[in-house]
Amino acid sequence: MKKHIPNALTLLNLLSGSIATIFAVNNNFVVAAFFVFLGIFFDFFDGFAARKLKVQSELGLQLDSLADMVTSGLVPGIIMYKLLSLTIGTETVTSNSWTSSAIGLDFNLPLLPFLGLFITLASAYRLAQFNIDEDQQTYFKGLPTPANTLLIMSLPLIIEFQNNDAINTIILNKWFLIALTLLSCYILNSGIKLFALKFKNYGFKDNVTRYIFIILCIVLLIVLQFAAIPIIILLYILMSVLDNLTSK
Repeated sequence: MKKHIPNALTLLNLLSGSIATIFAVNNNFVVAAFFVFLGIFFDFFDGFAARKLKVQSELGLQLDSLADMVTSGLVPGIIMYKLLSLTIGTETVTSNSWTSSAIGLDFNLPLLPFLGLFITLASAYRLAQFNIDEDQQTYFKGLPTPANTLLIMSLPLIIEFQNNDAINTIILNKWFLIALTLLSCYILNSGIKLFALKFKNYGFKDNVTRYIFIILCIVLLIVLQFAAIPIIILLYILMSVLDNLTSK
């Protein structure tokens, strides 16, 4: 019976991501974010449960990546698509009409927002690479998809809750979003080694980087709320690079 517990948590991750997708498509980013956070919660604890119950399996590994493909791959792509759609207005260059009179369809869609779906493609490639890379046990190569999803998902939440016109202007600038999309695609599949929040033991000496990072995250979230998330992702990368340099 216990062998099914991790897979059940993984399926809850997939369910959460599927629900988040529906709300994101319908422009309800707050509820979508809630289910994304819930999915990431299940994603963290399915692996934790598998290790504690000693029921890790190849099926669980594949199922985990399939669930992540929705929660941490499809959803951030849709969110970026929606954000880019908000920025272009009527001045953007649009595609030619794609018309099919035979079936009565008439599409006249701007092409730029589809760039956001490159995040989905980059996430799929990153997850596939992770599954065949035997080195990524105690560290990650490139930014994990859940962390990237938190970064992208934070943008509409900052707009919704921070109420800062200067920050909103930056976020809703199409060049900023284009640059962030390309950066996101790169860093997902970069060779940068990033520490994993997996504790083999809870001693401070063996986990000093992890403990300092967690404490800084808590402080930043209390002070800056959702605006802290992009800073936390940047801090995660910088601390990982520093940790790599000091370990050498």
